[in-house]
Amino acid sequence: MIRRRTLLTAAGGTLLGSALATGTARADATIAVNPGTSYGTWEGWGTSLAWWANVFGARDDFADIFFTTKSTTYNGTSLPGLGLNIARYNLGACSSNTVSGESMVASANIPAFKQIEGYWQDWNNEDPTSSAWKWTADATQRAMLVKATARGATTELFANSPMWWMCLNHNPSGASDGGNNLQSWNYRQHASHLAAVALYAKNNWGVNFATVEAFNEPSSSWWTATGTQEGCHMDSTVQSAVLPYVRSELDKRGLTSTKISASDETSYDLARTTWNSFSSTTKGYVNRVNVHGYQGSGGRRDLLYTDVVTTAGKALWNSETGDNDGTGYTLAFNLLYDFRWLHPTAWVYWQVMDPSTSWAMIAYDASTLQAGAVQTKYYTMAQFSRHIRPGMKILDTGVSNAVAAYDASAKRLVIVALNTSSSAQTLTFNLSNFTTVTGGSGGLVPRWNTVTTGGDLYKSYSDTFLSGKSVSASFAGKAVQTLQIDGVTI
Repeated sequence: MIRRRTLLTAAGGTLLGSALATGTARADATIAVNPGTSYGTWEGWGTSLAWWANVFGARDDFADIFFTTKSTTYNGTSLPGLGLNIARYNLGACSSNTVSGESMVASANIPAFKQIEGYWQDWNNEDPTSSAWKWTADATQRAMLVKATARGATTELFANSPMWWMCLNHNPSGASDGGNNLQSWNYRQHASHLAAVALYAKNNWGVNFATVEAFNEPSSSWWTATGTQEGCHMDSTVQSAVLPYVRSELDKRGLTSTKISASDETSYDLARTTWNSFSSTTKGYVNRVNVHGYQGSGGRRDLLYTDVVTTAGKALWNSETGDNDGTGYTLAFNLLYDFRWLHPTAWVYWQVMDPSTSWAMIAYDASTLQAGAVQTKYYTMAQFSRHIRPGMKILDTGVSNAVAAYDASAKRLVIVALNTSSSAQTLTFNLSNFTTVTGGSGGLVPRWNTVTTGGDLYKSYSDTFLSGKSVSASFAGKAVQTLQIDGVTI
């Protein structure tokens, strides 16, 4: 989100991360892929739908561009579909109605396209079949949710803020002092709103939310009454009080298989602090820990992985991240850091479309709401999302600038690597620990190249071949490449 830009440079990286980020020239390198160490089965790639889908949700071309791998024509250019398979749907907190003489208090700084209309608009009646509920709300974002689902996406329901009338000051952007803003008598009602929407979506929209998340960066203090978006501070004590209601409200509607994720904290370190503040009982309500990646190359990803996956046995997603580098270099750098140290099983970009050209993959004008230019970041994302597919095993590479994914049924190994230097570099991948490595015809290894500093956007090459059980490729400075090695068995 736009207000997070300061976070990207606020947290210091590791010594290695700092060195790589400087673009210091490095010698050619050999990277050994280790099939004996796996970090789980990849679940996929995604995006949050609000706010871009609140603007463009009716467009089938964007649904195809983002949620399929087929080529789609956009502004006269054929784009390779990103193949995202996760859509996070933002349950709105806004409405324009008046209840018992009270109405929503809106921040003067929130634009209309960031005001998402919620469904439970009158607290006097909890019955979702009553007029207190407006099921025609949020039609445009919801349209993209349905389109994404029809294209095979897994979906998550989350809330940036409870409905305005559940907030102490009736302002869904936050409290005046950035403190807790969910009324204590509405803890269950917040959970009820989420659960009722999940059930209605299943019965009426053909959308079966796999997970429900009641919070969004809840421990952060920047959710204030003058904010530019919906948001609500809820400290860990409030979160602990709300989570059992989420479980019970889902269960009593028969949604016993719908899982709970938490807490979508903004950084790796804060996520760890929140998680470790929960009691064992509270942790028991959480099926998956969601974390946001706004710490950039900083933060102890490794310790969060240990606490959540190794110790608690929970799933772990990077459920939202973004950056203000339109080239995609920062995206690739931080994503590969996640693969090396965080080991999530899914990765979600915040806004694939954004008014800021540096944050966007496809930009749009905030004033006219007209779609604009495709950024290099789009093609950088394609290197990962089009080739590392759900069901593949993530294998150890021992480095922070390359990831390996293995498809056992196709006998295919995919490697995506980044040259962190501004100078050209040859990377050699040692595959000697695999049982067989044949490649394609004649040992062919297809590759795709994106140069973040300018040049190839997403260009395919058929000029690289195996040498025994290794393969080498030349990388331009700051380039990211995918190598596809077929005929690989473990």
